[in-house]
Amino acid sequence: MNEYSFIFASRMRLRNENKEATLRLKAIEMIVKTGFDGLSMQKLAKAAGISPATIYIYFKDREDLILQIGLEEIKKMTEATLKNFSPEMSFEEGLRIQWMNRARYCLENPLQMHFLEQIKHSPLQEKVYRNDTHFINTMHQFVANAIKRKELVHLPVEVYWSIAFAPLYQLVKFHMSPRSLGGREKFVLDEKFMNQTLKLVLKALKP
Repeated sequence: MNEYSFIFASRMRLRNENKEATLRLKAIEMIVKTGFDGLSMQKLAKAAGISPATIYIYFKDREDLILQIGLEEIKKMTEATLKNFSPEMSFEEGLRIQWMNRARYCLENPLQMHFLEQIKHSPLQEKVYRNDTHFINTMHQFVANAIKRKELVHLPVEVYWSIAFAPLYQLVKFHMSPRSLGGREKFVLDEKFMNQTLKLVLKALKP
């Protein structure tokens, strides 16, 4: 391959990567706005400015498209959540880092956050959320270590998650909403509110 062929091939590869990235983003936008039923290959092709046949170069069918996007987005969220985190940390420090990481991811990627919420309540939930065994094993180890060190009470996983993380995600949703409860002025999530809530969460979870 000569120099010009290499340059041409590189540009083609970049254009193809950009085209696939545009497809994924437009699909997320459509799903968040209209739900899974509102997504069709025809509508997606029109939104992305390509022919419907081009979509099938990247994805087998509509379900494969949604699944592949879900797997990619959950991987990104996992990487963001585990940044500077170790399951060997104390429970308080580990939970604090997770809160900061999760909040940052959600605030920087609101579309993707809403998309993953919809995946969570769809038939694809198990294929997407249970695919990342590294994340699941890391969280299990973190909780097991905390229980062993008597830093955390032993709870069913659903109860643990509801206390440990649901308050954070509700604060994020309030922050994203144009108005707060009862039509009050907009709520802005800052470090003070986050620390105040986290302190109460830790108090509820400690033995």
